[in-house]
Amino acid sequence: MTSPLSERLDRRTALKWMATAAASAALLPRAFGQTTPAAEPGVTIANYYDGEGYGSDPDLTRDYQPGELWPLTFDEHQRRTAAVLCGLIIPADANSPSAADLKVHDFIDEWISSPYPGQAGDRTTIIEGLAQLDAIAEERYKAKFADLRINPQARLCDRLSKMERLDETAEAALSDEARVERKAQNFFRRFRDLTAGGFYTTPEGMKDVGYLGNVPLATQPEPPAELLAKLGLA
Repeated sequence: MTSPLSERLDRRTALKWMATAAASAALLPRAFGQTTPAAEPGVTIANYYDGEGYGSDPDLTRDYQPGELWPLTFDEHQRRTAAVLCGLIIPADANSPSAADLKVHDFIDEWISSPYPGQAGDRTTIIEGLAQLDAIAEERYKAKFADLRINPQARLCDRLSKMERLDETAEAALSDEARVERKAQNFFRRFRDLTAGGFYTTPEGMKDVGYLGNVPLATQPEPPAELLAKLGLA
């Protein structure tokens, strides 16, 4: 099978995917395609990062070139780590490829790179969280997360996934070390939501849960004779 890092998801697919995923329950209350101010002629959406608004939404019928909209965020190491994490969260099975095989990590990169206010917090959460994941892996196993074997990777994910909700008093009583791990757990929960939100808006993900959508039935039931008579069609 081709490596999930060998090719990048094309921008048009990623943008359409992001628009669809933003409407899914897993990603609420984030929003894509909010009301935007009109862009000035010759000004791209990337010019609106500095508090001036973000211009017009992308035209999803166009093919954009790299840099024509907003720059992507992940460097190669972050992209590799995100791909490994996506594959662990939703691995391949008999019904569908893994989230990494479907390039959900590229969808997440597009999501956190876009200038929409709802995604700004995700950018910080994901970038800092990936660094924290590496720090925890190096402390425990003397290697970065993406370089570990699958068993220690899975153990770290399992530990971060078992997060209990704490009230403000309990949060305030945490030690500095526990507070760092708590922040990593919050990152993992958000990354897991983004992975699921991206995966289950793909055709493969929809098929995996048995979603058929608006498809024609093989046979159509006959309308009642009384209705046909009323319509003068009997």
